[in-house]
Amino acid sequence: MKTQQVHHPIPAPSALLAPGNIVQVEATGQGLKIRTSNSYIEISAYSPSVIRVRMDKRPLGRDFSYAVITGPETTGTKWQEFTDSLVFSTDSLDVVLQKHPFSIAFYTKDGRVINEDVAGMGTSWIGDQVTTYKQLQPEERFIGLGEKTGNLDRKGSGYVNWNNDSYGYAANEDPIYSSIPFYIGLHDHLCYGIFLDNTFKSDFNFGASNNRFSSFGADGGEMNYYFISGGHVADIITDYTTLTGRMPLPPLWSLGYQQNRYSYYPDTEVLRIAKTLREKKIPADGITLDIHYMEKYKLFTWDKKRFADPVKMNKELESMGFRTTVIVDPGIKVEKDYPAYEDGKAKDVFIKYPDGHPYTAQVWPGWCNFPDFTSERGRSWWEDKVKFLAGTGVDGIWNDMNEIASWGNKMPFNVLFDYDGAGATTIGAHNVYALEMARASYEGAKKSFKERPFILTRAGYAGLQRYTAIWTGDNRAEDDHMIAGIRLLNSLGLSGVAFTGMDIGGFTGNPSIALYARWIQIGAFTPYYRGHTAVNTKSAEPWTFGEEVTEIARNFIGLRYRLLPYIYSAFYNATQDGLPLMRSLAIDYSFDDKVYDTRYQNEYLFGPGILVLPFESKQAFGEAYFPNGIWYDLFTGEVQKGNEERILKLAYNKLPVYVKGGSIIPMQSLIQSTAQLPKDTLILNIYKGESDNRYTYYEDDGRSYGYQSGDYYKRDFIYDQANGRIILKKKEGNRSSNFKSIKLVMHGFGSQQHFSIEGHEVGFKKDFVALLTPISKFDPQGVANPLEGEGVLSHVIRNSDEQIIIELK
Repeated sequence: MKTQQVHHPIPAPSALLAPGNIVQVEATGQGLKIRTSNSYIEISAYSPSVIRVRMDKRPLGRDFSYAVITGPETTGTKWQEFTDSLVFSTDSLDVVLQKHPFSIAFYTKDGRVINEDVAGMGTSWIGDQVTTYKQLQPEERFIGLGEKTGNLDRKGSGYVNWNNDSYGYAANEDPIYSSIPFYIGLHDHLCYGIFLDNTFKSDFNFGASNNRFSSFGADGGEMNYYFISGGHVADIITDYTTLTGRMPLPPLWSLGYQQNRYSYYPDTEVLRIAKTLREKKIPADGITLDIHYMEKYKLFTWDKKRFADPVKMNKELESMGFRTTVIVDPGIKVEKDYPAYEDGKAKDVFIKYPDGHPYTAQVWPGWCNFPDFTSERGRSWWEDKVKFLAGTGVDGIWNDMNEIASWGNKMPFNVLFDYDGAGATTIGAHNVYALEMARASYEGAKKSFKERPFILTRAGYAGLQRYTAIWTGDNRAEDDHMIAGIRLLNSLGLSGVAFTGMDIGGFTGNPSIALYARWIQIGAFTPYYRGHTAVNTKSAEPWTFGEEVTEIARNFIGLRYRLLPYIYSAFYNATQDGLPLMRSLAIDYSFDDKVYDTRYQNEYLFGPGILVLPFESKQAFGEAYFPNGIWYDLFTGEVQKGNEERILKLAYNKLPVYVKGGSIIPMQSLIQSTAQLPKDTLILNIYKGESDNRYTYYEDDGRSYGYQSGDYYKRDFIYDQANGRIILKKKEGNRSSNFKSIKLVMHGFGSQQHFSIEGHEVGFKKDFVALLTPISKFDPQGVANPLEGEGVLSHVIRNSDEQIIIELK
């Protein structure tokens, strides 16, 4: 561990204020209070691997966060004082605090630098703006930062966090809708996370326009950040979501295909879309209604001409296996005798100017006032209004325009917010407005909906995963937007948000047939799967692109439904460890340089075992990289070695998808919606691999909160490669499985015909596993050579609740 030296210091100009030297230190339980010549500092351990740093040039104020929901756990700490430094330690980290001038460095217990301030720069203020400068380490990479465009590795780039209504944004535009000021740094086989919990406009620089530092700062408020150290990127994400919370279990129907456009109306058109999906046997679970369902765009109304009886319509949709999600915007139309406006005014819930007049801006209904979601009163008012939607049979709430968006897109800075009693202007409250709107929608739906609600948002702040899914807003029907959308979703996953999606086909513009076909294929391997397009575009339901694309959509949406046991289990695991369903390869292969190569940076894992290789629709060939391991083509069973680059011949009707050796992939029979029960056999695909694997499988009723009191079925499946065994552990939970039998399908086991199950020799038979229906009339070879023949063996066993051991040798 080194002592930092400042070379040739020069006096700072009066406009720049540095902390100066340490003049006083006080131990406080699991931390230190430090006074420097120009600042007040607190260092505290939240866990052995998480250290919080608070700094201000004024005495530290109220300790409050919209993002962090957990306090420090009991952690053993100690500190020592030396001539030039203080060393604050946990079991996992040493934090070295230089005295002259003050700076911070984080070390491993064996003395390796994980992260350190730039000597002589550290943290400083220019007016109210505060910035911390971190020394760039050799070959350091940066990933995450939420919904940010650009490359997977953010080295050399800079970003701003300021939630923005970004209609038809460019594929490299910044900022866009949401702000998650959390990133992960990697170097020398070390990784760490930094979460700047500051709701002001913030700035992140990862070596942009300089070769010395990365930096993060905000236009006001404290320098308040959490330093997270871990052995793996997955550990960093888990620790971050321990701080900011994890997603609740979503309703199962929300994981099925959702059909939307801006807008479906009247009710007869909504029903026509639903009936056509059923007639064409395109599985689907949701219909989403945009702003035209409302009376003149006024919230908590239905247009009586277009939707004369919304309760009846929603019941009819439900009878066909559809659930309804409706859009809500925060703007309440200023209109005499409009109930929501009159009630909001009477209960004093709207944000105001300093002179007491409500802030008024134009949105879809015209001039509007806006509830203050940063106040308990405003949130409670909104929660009560959600009862209206519940009463009309709605199952999902889509929060839109909540940046706050308005015509002109320039909200004045002097608007006042309650900020949960502390008071704030637009400058401090803007970035959390959407988070608190989603919170109010979620809490209101929990109270008034009969079952688990689905909540969607366009904007948000760190911690949004506790309440809502998020989609990437008004994207374009262009190849580069489809690919950029994949990186946005992967980055959100790296930032603790597991339930994410993008508008399939693009919101603005009209996709080509090839682009739509590719996008609907990729969408099957994204967490939230919604087709959507704008009001001034061509219809973009699958059948509008012709018979062949309809068949492609049917195949890939159908595959999505067959994979629902795998997908739902992955969502359950996200509620436990914060790891996303859609995983950048940087999570599992953090120090493999190839995964950051711009040729391969879009590749990702869907859940723990399925590798998706996305390519633009115009490409006839694609460069692919297969990381360490053994990989099986999902559709043909072809084996691909890891640590290899390949040129793939691309097919218009087939997305390259592979399964990692050692993976266990549960599947079910094809259904048309989650309201339909699958057949009573769970198909357990087991892929021969080179290393051990533990997979957690999960079921519940998919609708209620009964799982919180034990009404669930969970068991671990173990691929014990070292001992040649598959172990289905004893089930947990009070619920019986939905499946009476388990069909074991063994991939890659060659000519091996006999296995031992619970000590009894069992003969496996060759099996035919068609993952996609061949499109023989369009392609004589079929969309895929169905997985059959050599290396594929199957056997059906009773689904016992007790442990089952399958011997492989």
